[in-house]
Amino acid sequence: MALITQTGSSYCIRTEMFQNKSGQNVVFSRATNIEAYKMKESFIGFSSLSCNSGRKTHILHTDNAGVGQKRCHSVIVAASPPTEDAVIATEPLTKEDLVGYLASGCKPKEAWRIGTEHEKFGFELKTLRPMKYEQIAELLNGISERFDWDKVMEGDNIIGLKQGKQSISLEPGGQFELSGAPLETLHQTCAEVNSHLYQVKAVTEEMGIGFLGIGFQPKWGLKDIPIMPKGRYEIMRNYMPKVGTLGLDMMFRTCTVQVNLDFSSEADMIRKFRAGLALQPIATALFANSPFTEGKPNGFLSMRSQIWTDTDNNRTGMLPFVFDDSFGFEQYVDYALDVPMYFVYRNNKYIDCTGMTFRDFLAGKLRCIPGELPTLNDWENHLTTIFPEVRLKRYLEMRGADGGPWRRLCALPAFWVGILYDEVSLQNVLDITADWTLEEREMLRNKVPITGLKTPFRDGLLKHVAQDVVKLAKDGLERRGFKESGFLNEVAEVVRTGVTPAERLLELYNGKWEQQIDPVFEELLY
Repeated sequence: MALITQTGSSYCIRTEMFQNKSGQNVVFSRATNIEAYKMKESFIGFSSLSCNSGRKTHILHTDNAGVGQKRCHSVIVAASPPTEDAVIATEPLTKEDLVGYLASGCKPKEAWRIGTEHEKFGFELKTLRPMKYEQIAELLNGISERFDWDKVMEGDNIIGLKQGKQSISLEPGGQFELSGAPLETLHQTCAEVNSHLYQVKAVTEEMGIGFLGIGFQPKWGLKDIPIMPKGRYEIMRNYMPKVGTLGLDMMFRTCTVQVNLDFSSEADMIRKFRAGLALQPIATALFANSPFTEGKPNGFLSMRSQIWTDTDNNRTGMLPFVFDDSFGFEQYVDYALDVPMYFVYRNNKYIDCTGMTFRDFLAGKLRCIPGELPTLNDWENHLTTIFPEVRLKRYLEMRGADGGPWRRLCALPAFWVGILYDEVSLQNVLDITADWTLEEREMLRNKVPITGLKTPFRDGLLKHVAQDVVKLAKDGLERRGFKESGFLNEVAEVVRTGVTPAERLLELYNGKWEQQIDPVFEELLY
């Protein structure tokens, strides 16, 4: 539905107007992101109010449902696509509009925020089996009713929760994800994580359910994982085997922790993007925490990271073009336009558009909805289906780390904030990585999941580079002045010794656990 409020005979539309390069006006709401930390306060972030009484207004309707009645102190929110923004346009979208959309994420340093997302595996304490959807529904309803979260529904199924600028969502195999609010400090981030885990535990303790902080399901096979009743995941599940051998493992058996960070300008975005991509293998090594598959060591320290190398190469990887002199918002748009689509969301349904591109959509040539043109809502949805090691939306997402226990959920954003939000540390990282070649970056990406910080690099080991980088992150946090550097303690021992979390798990497996996998559920229980 279009987000229009009717008061008497006046129709009030809250909008923001941009001009494309050809001088045409494109009007749309200030877009925000439910999936990460750009969630809106109510339905939309408003920048202006224009009231039209008696004049015709051209509106491209979105398919987002409205808010229903209060039930048990929580609001019911009908099924929605990954974003819920009204899109109001007077002209068809152009590539310039898509570039302008990304550029609209630029904000001054004082407005930069930290948005942390983490996933975890729910399991039955008695059997260690993955949570079924019915148990997840009970958990979501319990959190909603006890802690006043709004319910997100798809048809008759509860599939998530919202509260303020936080959201809880389900990954394809029932992985339970918190997408945190945009916060100013790491103290607030860690408090948010602790509050979330407290609420989850308060409900699950009565259900006999626990949660595991690890990067890859250590015990159960694909056949054992429940499938969540979400339309977009059915489309992805059918498509994945066509483009890679490990896509279903990615969907159903991986968990990550990531942080979403802001930039002030195109130039600032480029510098952070390059630093983030170059250092992503170091983050993968520091947080490597997925050495088991179906009860046995799998030969990797980060199986989760390895899986991304054979999921769908059209939408994953280290994006070498980011290091080209010509790189900017426009080049990322060109890349995203040619990434095959998964779906379009219309009339409360996901329509399979696999194999077609957003460039086709922009020209009205999608076979799944012939002649129809995209909205900015469609563009934002498409951007969420691209999975490189660093992802650009109207902010940057650092995507290289395995899920882990709660201290690491605070350490991961600390690592990246210390580097990317401090000018001195950022410049030092760019100086360190400036002469790294494409081949070296790809080598690190491919070898780190196997050898971690012991990966040979130039005349030493990756551990030596990681030690310098973690020191830069610590210095950057200290210069921020919020006394946040203690959040890096969790990785300090990792870089000092060069022993990753995965290697410590393997030591336990081969020693104290006597090559049994079940103790990992207690070791990494939240």
